[in-house]
Amino acid sequence: MAEGSRLLGGFDPEAGLSHHDAAAPQRIPVPSLLRSLLSEHLDPGYSAAAAARRDGARRPRAVEWGWQVAAALAVATVFGVAAAQAQTAAPATREAQQVLGGSVRAAEAADDQLTAERDALTAQVATERRSRLDGDERGRRLLADLDIADVAAAATPVIGPGLAVTVTDPGMSNNLSDVSKERVAGSRQVILDRDLQLVVNSLWVSGAEAVAVGGVRIGPNVTIRQAGGGILVDNQPVSSPYELQAIGPPNSIAGTFDRSAGLQRLRLLETSYGVGVSVSAADALTLPAGSVREVNFAKQIGAR
Repeated sequence: MAEGSRLLGGFDPEAGLSHHDAAAPQRIPVPSLLRSLLSEHLDPGYSAAAAARRDGARRPRAVEWGWQVAAALAVATVFGVAAAQAQTAAPATREAQQVLGGSVRAAEAADDQLTAERDALTAQVATERRSRLDGDERGRRLLADLDIADVAAAATPVIGPGLAVTVTDPGMSNNLSDVSKERVAGSRQVILDRDLQLVVNSLWVSGAEAVAVGGVRIGPNVTIRQAGGGILVDNQPVSSPYELQAIGPPNSIAGTFDRSAGLQRLRLLETSYGVGVSVSAADALTLPAGSVREVNFAKQIGAR
């Protein structure tokens, strides 16, 4: 095949001319794109790059190796400096942690001491009040009214039969990638503050005379709140298993609580998330006194 035929993509330059028919129209041969694709396999850009490499335009391999070694040395230097700084700052960090830990322990000790002093003074005031009012009929009636008010305000410890409810978080699952059971993002906690609130309200409705959650007496101004991944009862942290105790007629409380919204919520969590739920009657429960706070303002509901 002639050189011109190759340049036109595989066609003979004379293929489109009419030599036998006089005055016939002349057809100009054009290269075939399909033939060009089949005959010229290498893109012109790749051909130019290959030619440049053949001409010595490629950088020497030693230069590339030099840059790689320099980069590795720079990374090693950065990590070395970071490790040295971490070792230098470690003693100061440990010292700061020890100081903070000591401050926390001192604050806890002071709080425990003040709580003990408050309880002692409260007992002293109650004893003095009873000794002064127990001398006549009017004073005894006033003491009876004060005892009823103290029980309603959870200001005195109580002992008696009742109902014990234990709620346990399911804990970690065997499948660590299974996050479908999480109700709190980023944690395995299933029981929330609103669940305990509903159970406590259901116990009151069921006839409980006194209620405690995690050893903390529930009374006026006592709240159950979520704090990150934990639950605070009267600003005191409680954790799983959550112990709820209610003093009152055991059979009456159990019968009503069995149909309450609180127990239905717990059963739903038990079925859906594997929460542990235990409800049992108890012959002798001991509930501590709750925190008594000074009431600065109060308004009777429905008063004008």
